[in-house]
Amino acid sequence: EVENLIGLEIDGFPSSSKTRNGRYQRSTSDWGYVGDLVEDDDKIGLYSYKVQSTITSRLANTMIQAKMVNNAKRPQHIVFDVQIPKGAFIDNFTMDINGITFTSKIREKSEARKMYSQAKAKGKAAGIVRSNALDMENFKTEVNVPPGMRIQFELHYHEMIRRKLSSYEHVISVKPGRLAKHMEVDVRIIEPQGLRYVHVPNSLGDHFDGITTISKGEKKAHISFKPTMAQQRKCPTCSSTAVDGNFVVQYDVNRETTGGELEIFNGYFIHFFAPENLDPLPKNILFVIDVSGSMWGLKMKQTIEAMKAILSELRAADQFSLIDFNHNVRCWRDNLVSATPAQVEDAKKYIQTIHPNGGTNINEALLRATFILNEAQNLGMLDPNSVSMIVLVSDGDPTVGELKLTTIQKNVKQSIKDEFSLFCLGIGFDVDYDFLQRIATDNRGMAQRIFGNQETSAQMKNFYNQVSTPLLKKIQFNYPQESVSDVTQSSFHNYFGGSEIVVAGKVDTENLQHLESIVTATAANAELVMETLRDVEELDGFMKKDKYADPEFTKKLWAYLTVNQMLAERNAAPTAALKRNITKSILQMSLDHHIVTPFTAMLIENAEKDEIMLADQPKDPRRGCCPGTLGLTPNAPNNNKGIPAWANVTAVPVSFMPEQRSPPVSSLSINRVDNDPHFIIHLPKSQRNICFNINSEPGKILNLVSDPGTGVVVNGQLVGAKKTENKKLNTYFGKIGFYFKNKGLKVEITTEKITLKDGSYGITLTWSDTGHIIRKQLLISVKKESNVTITVGEEMSFMVLLHRVWKNHPVNVDFLGIYIPPENQFSPAAHGLIGQFASEPEVYIHHQRPGQAPEKPQATMEVKGNKLTVTRGLQKDYRTDRVLGTDVQCWFVHNSGKGFIDGHYKDYLVPHLYSFLKKP
Repeated sequence: EVENLIGLEIDGFPSSSKTRNGRYQRSTSDWGYVGDLVEDDDKIGLYSYKVQSTITSRLANTMIQAKMVNNAKRPQHIVFDVQIPKGAFIDNFTMDINGITFTSKIREKSEARKMYSQAKAKGKAAGIVRSNALDMENFKTEVNVPPGMRIQFELHYHEMIRRKLSSYEHVISVKPGRLAKHMEVDVRIIEPQGLRYVHVPNSLGDHFDGITTISKGEKKAHISFKPTMAQQRKCPTCSSTAVDGNFVVQYDVNRETTGGELEIFNGYFIHFFAPENLDPLPKNILFVIDVSGSMWGLKMKQTIEAMKAILSELRAADQFSLIDFNHNVRCWRDNLVSATPAQVEDAKKYIQTIHPNGGTNINEALLRATFILNEAQNLGMLDPNSVSMIVLVSDGDPTVGELKLTTIQKNVKQSIKDEFSLFCLGIGFDVDYDFLQRIATDNRGMAQRIFGNQETSAQMKNFYNQVSTPLLKKIQFNYPQESVSDVTQSSFHNYFGGSEIVVAGKVDTENLQHLESIVTATAANAELVMETLRDVEELDGFMKKDKYADPEFTKKLWAYLTVNQMLAERNAAPTAALKRNITKSILQMSLDHHIVTPFTAMLIENAEKDEIMLADQPKDPRRGCCPGTLGLTPNAPNNNKGIPAWANVTAVPVSFMPEQRSPPVSSLSINRVDNDPHFIIHLPKSQRNICFNINSEPGKILNLVSDPGTGVVVNGQLVGAKKTENKKLNTYFGKIGFYFKNKGLKVEITTEKITLKDGSYGITLTWSDTGHIIRKQLLISVKKESNVTITVGEEMSFMVLLHRVWKNHPVNVDFLGIYIPPENQFSPAAHGLIGQFASEPEVYIHHQRPGQAPEKPQATMEVKGNKLTVTRGLQKDYRTDRVLGTDVQCWFVHNSGKGFIDGHYKDYLVPHLYSFLKKP
């Protein structure tokens, strides 16, 4: 999915930066000396990129700040694009544009949207901040900045650091996008319990080995990462930065033998509970594995590898079985069996024989699993101290049997009866992760998205390790009512080794002598766990002495836990009235604690209130309510349901700029082949467009994408013009074929019709139709005499554009253009004229110089070990204007892309419309 956003702009710059005589104000920010900045070809300099994060008793407050300057002679769009962890709450965002400050405030969503709409209607500057979420959430905004002007962005968010596998892990995305004169990541940890260890893995790569410094005391630690500009470079002569990834800090705290810790501060208590000195409880575990056709290939291979490793880790006291399902449901064993070496080995052999095919019957598979566990319990076959669970592994929506998700959720809930837990692993990008998350939390479990790539096996094993060691079950925390109030969730189904349970509430500081929790739980050794109450005066003194400690950490942790608990309760609310009441409570908490939730929005405006931006969080029914997500609020309903946003582009003016590195609208962030045929490759990391033409013969078939990993092929067959012009016969795409091998689907698009083939089944639409075809979760949307969009879940999408010419034209013929977003989730094995750029090559463009024409400068481009002479020019994007097109600036590679594409263009000729490319 390609980012869409509206920049903040009035006459080239926010009007508030002008004085009454029309001149721009001088900056009031003290940046010091800003010379010696390394600028890319766009003349935008990054003066500093700073990340400061402070963790106070598991509460992480993080600030990301970027200071940039436009040293070009023309106005330019400057983009602030950062990622924050999924689940974090954004609480503040500010911008300073040459001394003019934009600040933020939280409002109820409808009120904020109304204020935004009113501002836009009155002609005031109005921008929208947009985000896209997978494993992280994007916060992105863009401002048009005049020459010589400076801008500072600053984003604040907070989150609770969760304990997994005996470690707290704090992940900070550090992707400045360019070299910074000053670069710093500064993390401070303050833990009253004391620090057992602090570790910073080399997650940014060996390039930065030895640069991070760690200073650790008994209860505090300071981590600093400050690479010089030379150290940031990818190579000694490179102008691009190697800082592009996650900065990770791992640590754990000291624990009393009791395993519990109560911290009281500023009227709130936080109860951390993580006992370790307990024997594991036996498990009764059923693995339910999706083996439908969409699991074919790498997904299934990685799943089998992970399952074999997981089965080897079962303990002798555990019982287990396997269920695999497509449109049918099969059981390796109809009942639970002991995890003896012989049974485990037999299960591995069974897993090895699985061959994915068919549809997806999630409802019947889960009901079969719950039946096996319920029957075992009714027959007295389960140890009273054991923990029962189901682990579902699936990559898609139900296509067979019960299809209504709410009905499946209800069926599973009624069958489980709160007796055991359901854990869900969603593989890939087309899985309905929101559904898996709802059905898991509804049944005392959790869900995790696993990305279908080479790391699938490791991710699955990591998830299993989090739930493989149950130490306690049916845990209940009881607090004296005269001492506490507004306590968050206090009963838990299971406690797994290496994790942590956190309970928070408000406390009456005058009745502390009564505050001692009574914990009841089922443990293998029947020992109850007692708590340690940290001395309140000691904690108060410790926190107030540290200038970095957050004085409101207990209040923020309580709010964080409370809002997340209410969001979960709202998802499971059985009545509309209850859901409305919970929504009101979430809204009030959001306003009281100044955080963005699904029911609030952040307004960002200047002091004069004549420019306004809206940071809004989506309530997408597929993605659900995920705290901290920001999203685009459309001004009108989207009637093209299921069609990716990048395919619904509206025309926007594009001013000419010297090599525009950050395209202002999504219409430019796309790979496309159109006209004769002109290839435009968008490189997202370097924000460049590279163009080349292919001159071949009519009838030849060019491979555009060949991906054996995902089983996707895209080929285009050329047609010739009616006659030559200037001794050259122009060629165009007259037919484009798509082959989705894993689904067994073929799509053929010509200038006359659109045909879907599934074995002997076929269906055809003409270009005079407007309609949709849905088959095996593949959506084909036809817009009459305009375009076809093919959408494969959330993983891939393609657009084919129709170009009609006057039928009696003496030279030209009807032809097709194809547009492919670079975010398509191709595998590392992808190749083809476009597919090879799924793995973006490093491109270095330098020595820009005048060309033969003044408007077409030349430069030297270094790519793939080649030095090429390239020409700056314009190509056309025809999605918004199919007659004239929209100008797109790019660097043109001559000789049919030689040196930029692998090999020669003739290497990409294939014999048939659905042929995979045979790599040399």
